[in-house]
Amino acid sequence: MSSPRLLPPSGRPVFGRSERRDRAVRAAVRADLLAPDETPLAAFLDLTGIAETVAALRSAWPPEIAVEHTFAAKANSLVPVLRVMLGHGLGCEVASPGELAQALAAGFTPQHLVLDSPAKTRPELEAALAAGVAVNVDNYQELARVDALMDGAGSSSRIGLRINPQVGLGSIAAMSTAGSDSKFGFALSDPGARKDIISAFLARPWLRWLHVHVGSQGCPLELSVAGVAAVVELAAEIDALAGGSRIEGIDIGGGLPVNFADDRDDPSFADQVAALHAGAPGLLTGRYLLVTEFGRSLLAKNGFMASRVEYTKSSGGRAIALTHVGVQVAARTVFLPESWPLRVLAYDAKGLPHPVGKGATVTQDIAGPCCFAGDLVARARDLPPLAPGDLVVVPDTGAYYFSTPFHYNSLPQPAVHAFEVDAAGDVHFTVLSRQETVADIVARTLGETTALSATAPGDAR
Repeated sequence: MSSPRLLPPSGRPVFGRSERRDRAVRAAVRADLLAPDETPLAAFLDLTGIAETVAALRSAWPPEIAVEHTFAAKANSLVPVLRVMLGHGLGCEVASPGELAQALAAGFTPQHLVLDSPAKTRPELEAALAAGVAVNVDNYQELARVDALMDGAGSSSRIGLRINPQVGLGSIAAMSTAGSDSKFGFALSDPGARKDIISAFLARPWLRWLHVHVGSQGCPLELSVAGVAAVVELAAEIDALAGGSRIEGIDIGGGLPVNFADDRDDPSFADQVAALHAGAPGLLTGRYLLVTEFGRSLLAKNGFMASRVEYTKSSGGRAIALTHVGVQVAARTVFLPESWPLRVLAYDAKGLPHPVGKGATVTQDIAGPCCFAGDLVARARDLPPLAPGDLVVVPDTGAYYFSTPFHYNSLPQPAVHAFEVDAAGDVHFTVLSRQETVADIVARTLGETTALSATAPGDAR
């Protein structure tokens, strides 16, 4: 990618997030990035916004605290996107062999990678420990595998245990990992569990880190802080029983929830650090090295999808806009709209925002292209009347949406474009990934073409 051109001499962007988005939509139409018949759906990442968000993360933490910020690859594992995050000096948290390979392809060195997963295989553990990748162990059986590897060649990796502090669930149970029966980590509050965890540390001099992550969207700051506080208390207890500074560092995970209602960053990274000061002060004394693993909160609000409206119709008195943004790029919203609501913004065919005035809206469904009735990204939404050729823009989708496609109906993955807006207001695009072609889809699904005969069973000779 080319170097950023967006900042004036003051070092501050001229345009805010919403104006950058408006300018990008208009410029994308002019550049035929949203051509009605060829590329009716595309995704966009705001490089200025990413830089602002990473800067906000760094400035939120006291400068005297040693903290390594890593990006959770699962939030957007496109290799060019990972390369952008590397360019901002972040490490990378990975949770599968695929994510690890993608992070290495982006240029991350093993020493700046963290491996988390509840089901690491023996080869995965062996490769990570041989390379020096940090490993957070999920359970006692996995710890036994690590024991065997450490008794052999050993490792320079920092190794910790993922602790489930069992402090409770947020409003989205599927996104909460600190419930009493979560599948993640070493339960801390079960009978005898705390004693067993401490014994595990005392028996292993190389075990020197703790990891905690209570969840992400739907988890309030108070819940996150309660989990961190429980692990800080555990660290102090291990230190006391070990007779020294046994715990070198604490990985506090990520999980800052994202505001999907408007363009504000609320809560902010500064809000989280203030909450940690109040609820887990032992974390910020400088005693421990720290690691964070933010994903959604770094990228969600810095990305959007834009789709042409293909058709409009009415059914049962309800206006419906048929578009190309659906379950294939917004699975969570389509299947769980109450938990994952997204805004929809209306633009005309030239990429200009539709004016919204008194009496100028119509209650509409925004439907996707997939062949089932529930493929709706918005239901009964008051929007300016849409017409074929208009655009719908879905903000806050830089994480977990277009980068995590659902291959329903064998629809193509959309093109992804990064953009910058310079001081004069001109938009500069960089292609991060091109739109899949039909040939790409066939190649991805071809399999072993000689494995089965194309002859119908009744025609067998």
